[in-house]
Amino acid sequence: MNYDDLITLTTDMGCLLLANGAEIYRVEESMQRIFRAYGVDTGEIFAIPTCINVTITTPAGKPVTLIRRIPVRGTNLDKVERGNDLCRRICRDRPDFKAVRRELDQIERRPVHGLLFQIFAFAMVAFFFTLFYGGDFTDAYWAMLCGAAIKIVCHHMNRFHANPFFVNIVASFAAAALAMIAAQFNFALDTDKVIIGALMNLVPGIAITSFMRDLIAGDLMAGLIRFTESVLVATAIAIGAGIALTMTRMIWGV
Repeated sequence: MNYDDLITLTTDMGCLLLANGAEIYRVEESMQRIFRAYGVDTGEIFAIPTCINVTITTPAGKPVTLIRRIPVRGTNLDKVERGNDLCRRICRDRPDFKAVRRELDQIERRPVHGLLFQIFAFAMVAFFFTLFYGGDFTDAYWAMLCGAAIKIVCHHMNRFHANPFFVNIVASFAAAALAMIAAQFNFALDTDKVIIGALMNLVPGIAITSFMRDLIAGDLMAGLIRFTESVLVATAIAIGAGIALTMTRMIWGV
Protein backbone atom coordinates (compact mmCIF):
# COMPACT_ATOMS: atom_id res chain seq x y z
CA MET A 1 0.00 0.00 0.00
CA ASN A 2 1.38 3.40 -1.00
CA TYR A 3 0.14 5.60 1.83
CA ASP A 4 1.39 8.81 0.22
CA ASP A 5 -0.80 8.15 -2.84
CA LEU A 6 -3.75 7.17 -0.66
CA ILE A 7 -3.68 10.33 1.46
CA THR A 8 -3.12 12.54 -1.62
CA LEU A 9 -5.98 10.94 -3.53
CA THR A 10 -8.35 11.07 -0.58
CA THR A 11 -7.50 14.71 0.13
CA ASP A 12 -8.09 15.58 -3.53
CA MET A 13 -11.52 13.99 -3.24
CA GLY A 14 -12.25 16.05 -0.13
CA CYS A 15 -11.09 19.23 -1.85
CA LEU A 16 -13.31 18.50 -4.84
CA LEU A 17 -16.36 18.17 -2.61
CA LEU A 18 -15.55 21.12 -0.37
CA ALA A 19 -14.62 23.53 -3.17
CA ASN A 20 -17.93 22.87 -4.91
CA GLY A 21 -20.27 23.43 -1.98
CA ALA A 22 -20.48 20.14 -0.05
CA GLU A 23 -21.14 20.22 3.68
CA ILE A 24 -18.29 19.68 6.14
CA TYR A 25 -19.75 16.45 7.54
CA ARG A 26 -20.10 15.05 4.02
CA VAL A 27 -16.46 15.82 3.20
CA GLU A 28 -15.08 14.28 6.38
CA GLU A 29 -17.33 11.21 6.18
CA SER A 30 -16.48 10.58 2.52
CA MET A 31 -12.75 10.74 3.25
CA GLN A 32 -13.08 8.44 6.27
CA ARG A 33 -14.97 5.89 4.17
CA ILE A 34 -12.25 5.92 1.50
CA PHE A 35 -9.57 5.32 4.13
CA ARG A 36 -11.52 2.42 5.61
CA ALA A 37 -12.14 0.95 2.14
CA TYR A 38 -8.38 0.59 1.73
CA GLY A 39 -7.87 -0.80 5.21
CA VAL A 40 -6.77 2.36 7.05
CA ASP A 41 -8.70 2.91 10.28
CA THR A 42 -6.39 5.57 11.70
CA GLY A 43 -7.40 8.50 9.48
CA GLU A 44 -7.91 11.79 11.32
CA ILE A 45 -9.55 14.58 9.30
CA PHE A 46 -10.16 18.20 10.19
CA ALA A 47 -11.97 20.20 7.51
CA ILE A 48 -13.13 23.80 7.46
CA PRO A 49 -14.35 25.71 4.38
CA THR A 50 -10.85 27.02 3.60
CA CYS A 51 -8.61 24.08 4.54
CA ILE A 52 -8.38 20.29 4.97
CA ASN A 53 -5.92 18.73 7.42
CA VAL A 54 -5.46 14.93 7.15
CA THR A 55 -3.27 12.48 9.06
CA ILE A 56 -3.05 8.70 8.77
CA THR A 57 -0.76 6.29 10.61
CA THR A 58 0.89 3.47 8.70
CA PRO A 59 1.11 -0.07 10.16
CA ALA A 60 4.76 0.73 11.00
CA GLY A 61 3.54 3.57 13.24
CA LYS A 62 4.69 6.37 10.92
CA PRO A 63 2.25 9.30 10.70
CA VAL A 64 1.62 10.79 7.27
CA THR A 65 0.08 14.27 7.24
CA LEU A 66 -1.21 16.44 4.40
CA ILE A 67 -2.63 19.98 4.62
CA ARG A 68 -4.43 21.46 1.64
CA ARG A 69 -5.75 25.02 1.38
CA ILE A 70 -8.84 25.80 -0.70
CA PRO A 71 -8.54 29.40 -1.89
CA VAL A 72 -11.45 29.36 -4.35
CA ARG A 73 -14.88 28.02 -3.48
CA GLY A 74 -18.16 27.96 -5.31
CA THR A 75 -21.29 25.93 -5.86
CA ASN A 76 -21.37 23.14 -8.43
CA LEU A 77 -23.77 20.45 -7.31
CA ASP A 78 -23.08 18.40 -10.44
CA LYS A 79 -19.47 17.88 -9.32
CA VAL A 80 -20.60 17.19 -5.75
CA GLU A 81 -23.02 14.53 -6.95
CA ARG A 82 -20.40 12.90 -9.20
CA GLY A 83 -17.82 13.04 -6.42
CA ASN A 84 -20.24 11.31 -4.06
CA ASP A 85 -20.95 8.65 -6.68
CA LEU A 86 -17.22 8.06 -7.18
CA CYS A 87 -16.76 7.78 -3.41
CA ARG A 88 -19.48 5.13 -3.20
CA ARG A 89 -17.87 3.13 -6.02
CA ILE A 90 -14.46 3.36 -4.32
CA CYS A 91 -15.95 1.94 -1.13
CA ARG A 92 -17.74 -0.84 -3.04
CA ASP A 93 -15.11 -1.90 -5.62
CA ARG A 94 -11.80 -0.55 -4.21
CA PRO A 95 -10.31 0.25 -7.66
CA ASP A 96 -6.60 0.96 -8.08
CA PHE A 97 -5.38 4.49 -7.47
CA LYS A 98 -4.70 5.24 -11.15
CA ALA A 99 -8.31 4.51 -12.11
CA VAL A 100 -9.58 6.72 -9.28
CA ARG A 101 -7.20 9.50 -10.33
CA ARG A 102 -8.48 9.37 -13.92
CA GLU A 103 -12.10 9.66 -12.82
CA LEU A 104 -11.28 12.42 -10.35
CA ASP A 105 -9.53 14.42 -13.07
CA GLN A 106 -12.50 13.93 -15.41
CA ILE A 107 -14.85 15.31 -12.76
CA GLU A 108 -12.52 18.28 -12.14
CA ARG A 109 -12.44 19.09 -15.86
CA ARG A 110 -16.18 18.80 -16.43
CA PRO A 111 -17.30 22.01 -18.13
CA VAL A 112 -19.86 24.22 -16.51
CA HIS A 113 -22.72 25.63 -18.53
CA GLY A 114 -21.81 28.23 -21.15
CA LEU A 115 -21.91 31.94 -20.40
CA LEU A 116 -25.07 32.54 -22.46
CA PHE A 117 -26.93 29.81 -20.61
CA GLN A 118 -25.80 31.25 -17.26
CA ILE A 119 -26.94 34.75 -18.28
CA PHE A 120 -30.29 33.28 -19.29
CA ALA A 121 -30.55 31.47 -15.95
CA PHE A 122 -29.77 34.65 -13.99
CA ALA A 123 -32.40 36.53 -16.01
CA MET A 124 -35.03 33.86 -15.35
CA VAL A 125 -34.29 33.82 -11.62
CA ALA A 126 -34.77 37.59 -11.50
CA PHE A 127 -37.94 37.37 -13.62
CA PHE A 128 -39.72 34.82 -11.46
CA PHE A 129 -38.57 36.23 -8.11
CA THR A 130 -39.93 39.64 -9.13
CA LEU A 131 -43.30 38.04 -9.89
CA PHE A 132 -43.06 36.09 -6.64
CA TYR A 133 -42.58 39.30 -4.66
CA GLY A 134 -45.62 40.93 -6.26
CA GLY A 135 -44.20 42.75 -9.28
CA ASP A 136 -46.08 42.85 -12.56
CA PHE A 137 -44.77 41.58 -15.90
CA THR A 138 -43.27 44.95 -16.82
CA ASP A 139 -41.23 44.89 -13.61
CA ALA A 140 -40.28 41.27 -14.26
CA TYR A 141 -39.00 42.03 -17.77
CA TRP A 142 -36.78 44.79 -16.39
CA ALA A 143 -35.65 42.47 -13.64
CA MET A 144 -34.52 40.07 -16.38
CA LEU A 145 -32.19 42.76 -17.71
CA CYS A 146 -30.91 43.45 -14.22
CA GLY A 147 -30.32 39.74 -13.59
CA ALA A 148 -28.46 39.37 -16.89
CA ALA A 149 -26.33 42.42 -16.00
CA ILE A 150 -25.39 40.79 -12.70
CA LYS A 151 -24.03 37.70 -14.43
CA ILE A 152 -22.15 39.73 -17.05
CA VAL A 153 -20.52 41.89 -14.37
CA CYS A 154 -19.58 38.85 -12.26
CA HIS A 155 -18.16 37.04 -15.30
CA HIS A 156 -15.90 39.89 -16.36
CA MET A 157 -14.69 40.69 -12.85
CA ASN A 158 -13.97 37.04 -12.09
CA ARG A 159 -11.79 36.89 -15.20
CA PHE A 160 -9.46 39.29 -13.41
CA HIS A 161 -9.69 37.31 -10.15
CA ALA A 162 -11.36 40.23 -8.37
CA ASN A 163 -12.15 39.90 -4.69
CA PRO A 164 -15.66 38.36 -4.29
CA PHE A 165 -16.63 41.13 -1.87
CA PHE A 166 -16.05 43.80 -4.52
CA VAL A 167 -17.61 41.64 -7.24
CA ASN A 168 -20.85 41.56 -5.25
CA ILE A 169 -20.70 45.32 -4.65
CA VAL A 170 -20.31 46.11 -8.35
CA ALA A 171 -22.90 43.54 -9.46
CA SER A 172 -25.55 44.77 -7.03
CA PHE A 173 -24.74 48.36 -7.98
CA ALA A 174 -25.28 47.55 -11.68
CA ALA A 175 -28.62 45.85 -11.03
CA ALA A 176 -29.95 48.61 -8.78
CA ALA A 177 -28.75 51.35 -11.14
CA LEU A 178 -30.54 49.71 -14.11
CA ALA A 179 -33.75 49.47 -12.10
CA MET A 180 -33.55 53.13 -11.11
CA ILE A 181 -32.91 54.16 -14.71
CA ALA A 182 -36.02 52.22 -15.72
CA ALA A 183 -37.96 54.06 -13.04
CA GLN A 184 -36.63 57.42 -14.23
CA PHE A 185 -38.01 56.76 -17.73
CA ASN A 186 -41.23 55.18 -16.40
CA PHE A 187 -40.43 51.68 -17.72
CA ALA A 188 -40.71 49.98 -14.36
CA LEU A 189 -43.38 50.81 -11.79
CA ASP A 190 -42.07 49.12 -8.67
CA THR A 191 -38.29 49.45 -8.42
CA ASP A 192 -38.13 47.78 -5.02
CA LYS A 193 -39.50 44.52 -6.39
CA VAL A 194 -37.29 44.74 -9.49
CA ILE A 195 -34.16 45.22 -7.38
CA ILE A 196 -35.08 42.54 -4.85
CA GLY A 197 -35.93 40.05 -7.60
CA ALA A 198 -32.64 40.67 -9.42
CA LEU A 199 -30.49 40.60 -6.27
CA MET A 200 -31.82 37.19 -5.31
CA ASN A 201 -29.19 35.89 -7.74
CA LEU A 202 -26.49 37.04 -5.32
CA VAL A 203 -28.05 35.89 -2.05
CA PRO A 204 -25.82 33.10 -0.61
CA GLY A 205 -28.64 30.67 0.09
CA ILE A 206 -26.50 27.54 0.17
CA ALA A 207 -23.90 29.19 2.43
CA ILE A 208 -26.63 30.25 4.86
CA THR A 209 -28.12 26.75 4.90
CA SER A 210 -24.68 25.16 5.28
CA PHE A 211 -23.59 27.33 8.22
CA MET A 212 -26.78 26.49 10.09
CA ARG A 213 -26.27 22.82 9.32
CA ASP A 214 -22.62 22.96 10.43
CA LEU A 215 -23.46 24.75 13.69
CA ILE A 216 -26.21 22.30 14.54
CA ALA A 217 -23.90 19.37 13.74
CA GLY A 218 -21.25 20.74 16.11
CA ASP A 219 -18.78 21.92 13.44
CA LEU A 220 -18.59 25.30 15.14
CA MET A 221 -15.52 26.69 13.40
CA ALA A 222 -16.77 25.75 9.93
CA GLY A 223 -20.20 27.17 10.77
CA LEU A 224 -18.77 30.46 11.99
CA ILE A 225 -16.59 30.81 8.89
CA ARG A 226 -19.56 30.26 6.60
CA PHE A 227 -21.69 32.59 8.73
CA THR A 228 -19.05 35.32 8.37
CA GLU A 229 -18.89 34.66 4.63
CA SER A 230 -22.68 35.03 4.36
CA VAL A 231 -22.66 38.29 6.32
CA LEU A 232 -19.94 39.72 4.08
CA VAL A 233 -21.89 38.82 0.94
CA ALA A 234 -25.07 40.38 2.34
CA THR A 235 -23.10 43.50 3.33
CA ALA A 236 -21.61 43.80 -0.16
CA ILE A 237 -25.05 43.50 -1.75
CA ALA A 238 -26.41 46.21 0.54
CA ILE A 239 -23.46 48.53 -0.12
CA GLY A 240 -23.73 48.22 -3.92
CA ALA A 241 -27.49 48.68 -4.03
CA GLY A 242 -27.31 51.50 -1.51
CA ILE A 243 -24.74 53.41 -3.56
CA ALA A 244 -26.89 53.07 -6.70
CA LEU A 245 -30.05 54.24 -4.93
CA THR A 246 -28.28 57.18 -3.33
CA MET A 247 -26.59 58.28 -6.55
CA THR A 248 -29.71 58.12 -8.71
CA ARG A 249 -31.80 59.92 -6.12
CA MET A 250 -29.17 62.64 -5.88
CA ILE A 251 -29.11 62.99 -9.69
CA TRP A 252 -32.78 62.55 -10.63
CA GLY A 253 -34.58 62.60 -7.33
CA VAL A 254 -36.29 59.26 -8.10
